[in-house]
Amino acid sequence: MVTSMIQYILRLAKRFLVLIPGLVIAYFSVRDIFPYFDRRLPIALAVLLTYILGAYLLAPAGLRLIRILRPARHLPLYCVTPDGFASDPLNIGLITNRRQLITHMESIGWHMADPHTLRHLLRFVVSTLLSVPYLNAPVSSLYLFGRKQDLAFEMPVHGDVGGRHHVRFWATTYDDTGDMSFKRIHWHRRASHVQGDNLLWVGAASLDTGISFIRHNLQITHMIAPDTNAERQLIIGQLQRAKRIGPTTSVRLGDPYRLVNRVWRGYLHTDGKMAVGKLR
Repeated sequence: MVTSMIQYILRLAKRFLVLIPGLVIAYFSVRDIFPYFDRRLPIALAVLLTYILGAYLLAPAGLRLIRILRPARHLPLYCVTPDGFASDPLNIGLITNRRQLITHMESIGWHMADPHTLRHLLRFVVSTLLSVPYLNAPVSSLYLFGRKQDLAFEMPVHGDVGGRHHVRFWATTYDDTGDMSFKRIHWHRRASHVQGDNLLWVGAASLDTGISFIRHNLQITHMIAPDTNAERQLIIGQLQRAKRIGPTTSVRLGDPYRLVNRVWRGYLHTDGKMAVGKLR
């Protein structure tokens, strides 16, 4: 009982420490940044520019600096945001090369996400304003192996304008001298572009269900459905029905856990396993 209480207090303390940079930035935004814009622009535009500057520039920069000075230490159970916060759990692994991964995913109805370029971002904004589907819209960058995803795919949810399935993949190598296991995966392979025909593409699959705010900087982002195991089974099931994958192995990364998501009032839960299979 005492141990649980101490752990609870420590969790609250850590969450409060995360809020401190945001509170400091909010204070200076109200005291210095907003008055500067308010003297030169209409109030609505001054508020908008103050919010964008604080939420999308100052707060992420401060948090990234903290993560550089105090890097996160955890087993590779999940990928992280650019500022080091826990994000989607790792739950799927596909053994293949880059070309075949793209071909097989597109053959079962997934669309490869476009890269973050000005043209694609403008197209995304226009498609959102006009309610026109953009099946290859860029996805936010998450990090594993010290780098952002190598490939990302998405698939719309039929009948749900704001919903989409998505999965990010990072390429790495592994020891193929025995059965696949946590210890055989090269978790510290940090090369920016891993090449080869027998790569393990470690993936984090999840489902967007709506829009909400990020708790530590108030940026607008997608709300993620809590059950990430279901997204893993969705992809594996699609590949099996299309006869694109061989037998799968369940690799335990850790114990089942519930992860408080960075989205306000959001959380994720997983069984701590990754389904690994070789594409045909």
